[in-house]
Amino acid sequence: MTVVGPFGLSVRDQALEADVQNGLSAVEAGLLDATKSEVPFITGAAQHLVRAGGKRFRPLLVMLAAQFGDPYAPGVVPSAVVVELTHLATLYHDDVMDEAEVRRGVASANARWGNSVAVLTGDFLFARASHILADLGPEAVRIQAEAFERLVTGQILETAGPRDGRDPVDHYLDVIGGKTGSLIAVSGRFGAMMSGADEGVVDILTQYGERLGVAFQLADDVLDIASDSHESGKTPGTDLREGIPTLPVLRLRARAEALGLPEDQELVALLDGDLTDDARHAEVLRRLRAHPALEQARRDTVRYAEEARSTLAPLPECYAKAALEELCDAVVHRAG
Repeated sequence: MTVVGPFGLSVRDQALEADVQNGLSAVEAGLLDATKSEVPFITGAAQHLVRAGGKRFRPLLVMLAAQFGDPYAPGVVPSAVVVELTHLATLYHDDVMDEAEVRRGVASANARWGNSVAVLTGDFLFARASHILADLGPEAVRIQAEAFERLVTGQILETAGPRDGRDPVDHYLDVIGGKTGSLIAVSGRFGAMMSGADEGVVDILTQYGERLGVAFQLADDVLDIASDSHESGKTPGTDLREGIPTLPVLRLRARAEALGLPEDQELVALLDGDLTDDARHAEVLRRLRAHPALEQARRDTVRYAEEARSTLAPLPECYAKAALEELCDAVVHRAG
């Protein structure tokens, strides 16, 4: 049993392990090749986050989904490069919007080179992803365009906030379905589709990716509060400090409104204050870690991960299916 990919995923079959490892190595080489420019400065900026590492969660899903067809089909690795390039591009843009200073344990591109360079570098990565897509055919271009529209829509909805009368939690789940679930769904879809898997299998792995993507983001929400060292390289409570509405905070606000408990209302008042103050920020983190809202967010994470697992039921029993099921466990484990 060998550990590969993110979260220490264990693969129980040597042939599958070799396919996944070789595929991820090819993706890594493809990412470096796709981020090269004739202008050295652009190469440096574009490869900044590639070289900083990352979980490569989306390429891993592409490789596992491809096992249900021909994992060596020529479109598998390029499609994995496309989804990871798209993901990396969104990180450059996200860090500008959030005014983040650190990403994956290194200075963010905007902190190092300024907002303009960071935004344009993200655009450069989108362009390179589109160039690769063009060789994968019009269907791949359409799928990626639809996912990208959902991703941007999710970001806009997050910025705009819920409309009057809309449950903030429902709104948030729609947001992360777009921002995170859409691209992870495409990872499962591309892997199966490019490998020539049956249409029903492509459908199953697309749905699986969507649900797993939501669980993945909810686990990040829990980690932002519960962990001592955030896996993304960010310090604990980063989203909290930046005022980004995550599920534990939304669950707290809903509980405070529904039950009216003084301790909940006091914590909400602290949240609404100046969290750039280190002492106030530490106090909010301490209280949230002990609050039922955090445990409720963990249960939400488990629910989406279990929905992802149940989606896989019609697939034939094999090592790739077992690995996909273990990914569900790994996401839940991240949330504690």
